[in-house]
Amino acid sequence: MNGRNFSITALLLVIILIAGCRSTKRIQTAIAKKDTSSVSSTNTAADSAIFIRNTFNRLQQNRIDFRTFSAKVKVDFEGSDGKRSDFNAFVRLKKDSILWVSINAALGIEAFRVLITPDSVKVLNKLDKIAQLRSVSYLQEVTKLPLTFTDLQNLIIGNPVFLDSNIISYKNEDQSVSLMSVGEFFKHFITAGTPDLHLEHSKLDDVDPIRARTADIRYSKYENKNGIRFSTLRKITVSEKTKLDLELDYKQFDFNVELNFPFTVPRNYKLK
Repeated sequence: MNGRNFSITALLLVIILIAGCRSTKRIQTAIAKKDTSSVSSTNTAADSAIFIRNTFNRLQQNRIDFRTFSAKVKVDFEGSDGKRSDFNAFVRLKKDSILWVSINAALGIEAFRVLITPDSVKVLNKLDKIAQLRSVSYLQEVTKLPLTFTDLQNLIIGNPVFLDSNIISYKNEDQSVSLMSVGEFFKHFITAGTPDLHLEHSKLDDVDPIRARTADIRYSKYENKNGIRFSTLRKITVSEKTKLDLELDYKQFDFNVELNFPFTVPRNYKLK
């Protein structure tokens, strides 16, 4: 992979790690009705409203709370051209404050370092000796998503995002519960495993059909560390005009340990 292609892919990966994904298959209205409106006919409207409210509240209560988070993530991805690549990303996060990502190229050489705060984005391209300094709106420009720093950290941790309280339908099965919500930007079909309501599947579809932005994220291989249940394997398909399949395998992770976030722009780097 040449430097330019790697830089584009690596930056896209960082965005996916911290900013979510899009799916190869949009959630059409017919699918939404088929998948989410299977409510028992014996349920009254009041029963359904209570069930939906209780499920939504439990999903919110299940959000992982933390002070700091760190992880080593093995990333495998395949682009529209069918070529597969992999590399390691190291993530450090201080809640509501700092996100630090280091991406290693071949032979363990650091290729990129990224520092994101609630109001800024800084990227060191160590392959080309370039530093980019941007406002946090840069992420929104690149991803075309209405992202905030809170959204980014929730996506890394595995908390649901873009889950609106406007629930239009639900499905209650033996081993899972699904809700369909419609917010300002996305329809969100979310499935959680019972009885603890851990996330299993998240589908996002843009409410604006012209944009055709979609997402498909699957969560699995949960591990418990210090009382926190965390998904260590996430399979993602990203598609808008092009397609990208990723697998994020969290090889190491930890919560609430002391971290540092080294980031210095060398004098010989070109600013962009």
